[in-house]
Amino acid sequence: MAAGGIGPEADVSHHGHVSLWGSGLGVWVQSVNYGPSNLADVTVRVRTSVSLSGRQELPERCLQTDRLTVLCRTGALRTDETEGRWLALELQLAGRPDEVVVRVDTLWNGGATDRNPQNNDHEVLAPATGDEYVF
Repeated sequence: MAAGGIGPEADVSHHGHVSLWGSGLGVWVQSVNYGPSNLADVTVRVRTSVSLSGRQELPERCLQTDRLTVLCRTGALRTDETEGRWLALELQLAGRPDEVVVRVDTLWNGGATDRNPQNNDHEVLAPATGDEYVF
């Protein structure tokens, strides 16, 4: 906490794209901190409208919390890093859906105040075309 009991302020932003092909779902997320405070870590939540098929092979900093949700740590997000941190997930879905809704948001940002949550809370519909759908 800063002096006077006021917490830090940071503007976390997530952008990227998703792609659905057969039972495979690719999710690419770029997380950036526009400041003014640096963050030691951020947890990104990725939720799907279709169940994941059992245990997933995930990057080291990620874990599956239930049949629809994966959480991933970004690591430190400094305000001077214009590229931020990239996350790439290749998830396997139960069945071969015609479409999936993917929700990406910040679950935890170290207790910082984010006065612009619209740029870190996204929902995108991905039809099973193999095309990239941007958020």
